[in-house]
Amino acid sequence: MAMADTRIYIFDTTLRDGEQVPGCKLNTEQKIEIAMQLERLGVDIIEAGFPISSPGDFRSVEAICQAVKEPVVCGLSRAVEKDIDAAAAALKGAKRSRIHTGIGTSESHIKYKLKSTQAKILERAVAAVAYAKKYVEDIEFYAEDAGRTDNEYLARVCEAVIKAGATVLNIPDTTGYCLPEEYGAKIRFLKENVKGIDKAILSTHCHNDLGLATANSIAGVQNGARQIECTINGIGERAGNTSLEEVVMIMRQHPYLNLGNRIESKLLYSTSRLVSESMAMPVQPNKAIVGANAFAHSSGIHQDGVIKKRETYEIIDPIEVGVDHSKIVLTARSGRAAIAYRCKQIGYDLTKLELDAVYALFLEVADKKKEVENDDLEMIIAKTLKNQPAAL
Repeated sequence: MAMADTRIYIFDTTLRDGEQVPGCKLNTEQKIEIAMQLERLGVDIIEAGFPISSPGDFRSVEAICQAVKEPVVCGLSRAVEKDIDAAAAALKGAKRSRIHTGIGTSESHIKYKLKSTQAKILERAVAAVAYAKKYVEDIEFYAEDAGRTDNEYLARVCEAVIKAGATVLNIPDTTGYCLPEEYGAKIRFLKENVKGIDKAILSTHCHNDLGLATANSIAGVQNGARQIECTINGIGERAGNTSLEEVVMIMRQHPYLNLGNRIESKLLYSTSRLVSESMAMPVQPNKAIVGANAFAHSSGIHQDGVIKKRETYEIIDPIEVGVDHSKIVLTARSGRAAIAYRCKQIGYDLTKLELDAVYALFLEVADKKKEVENDDLEMIIAKTLKNQPAAL
């Protein structure tokens, strides 16, 4: 396979879809700071906002265009001329720009939301892409609710918008409803049945309502999609979007998938912290890759294994994602190996007898406390060794 076929473009929508989370509004300065961090991270496309939605969003998109040089800057619009005009105006200063326009294609969207027909929607889709093409070369078309759209009709829409000049086709699972097999088959169907598909990139945009966003995105790229739309920490409306750090590390951990990306993984953790703090949106401790417990071990069996050889229970070296070390957390579930390891870290090389005595007192303390910290351990060692009979 030629390398060109295996490159996956990372399209980050933290500043657009991610910012739609209630209470997570960012000001322009924060958006610029995050955009510059995303550029350092190696993101290919930054969706900077939805320019028509508010004067503030318009100004932020303009400012991001000035602040970043490498990534393509993308602005969202509906299939409406004034939206497209606003996106084009906000993107004027970008070194490389993309207009992202589209319309709902599922029966539910056409009938109830848009009160229209398949034929009229097809016309509107083509008109929007042709209109946007007057401003920029790079046009991404989204078929909203593609996950629940009939494949034959979806293929007709895709074919028509490619003819009108679309360079990227976004196939969103807007409601997070698809199963990975189903979503992968949809991408494959488009790859095999859309005339001119080689002129466009297929893109995944999966929501996490059933916890399947990451699995669906990976199924998409396994079946021919070449762009993944995602957010830092998986933030987004309702249950969130596909998590950037998860898809990136899955591709890195499974080289046989033959899918490469430009992400500098050592910056994942610091980027996660920046977004979390800027949005005042805590990351759940058990979140894959960037959660506080992602590299923490508290069970004795696991601790013993990790101390002997890290790979026993860790498939990712924490350093790879910017975390400096695995965490051995001392709890009532910890065993002697973990206690000896932590004692050594704080400067005590205990004999077997000393360790047995320290461990007995440790368990008493650990049963009362959730976690035993270094100062607790110092106290336990001092108490125990004072009561130990002197060696003959």
